[in-house]
Amino acid sequence: MSGDLPELYFRVRENGALVFRVDTENRQRRLDMEQIAVVNVKNGAIKPHGERALSERDITTITRWMEARQTELAERRIDDIHRAIDHLNLTAQWAQTAASDAALEEITDALLLAMHDLRTVLVRKKADRIMAGAKT
Repeated sequence: MSGDLPELYFRVRENGALVFRVDTENRQRRLDMEQIAVVNVKNGAIKPHGERALSERDITTITRWMEARQTELAERRIDDIHRAIDHLNLTAQWAQTAASDAALEEITDALLLAMHDLRTVLVRKKADRIMAGAKT
């Protein structure tokens, strides 16, 4: 099994990950993980843990992981937006066909404000794109 394990393990957290070196070559013949770094996916920072010095191989592996993670998170964001569109459609169907007056009263103002805010942002961004395209 030890041959199948990666050299580094990334424990994902909000803005990046804690990076651990995976060690299976010890006297007790057990799996040990030693933290070697903290990474921030948003700003690209790699901070060695404690007094550690990271090897070029460590930095290369971490950098590749960060690039893959950024791609994965971007794909998830777009997928989340597509799901939000589905939820808006399902909400419209629910409001038209199944919602009680009490349920509509509970959600109408908050939903209208959120949709107005979203519409405002989308219209402004679309206008910006159109204006930028007209300048070129």
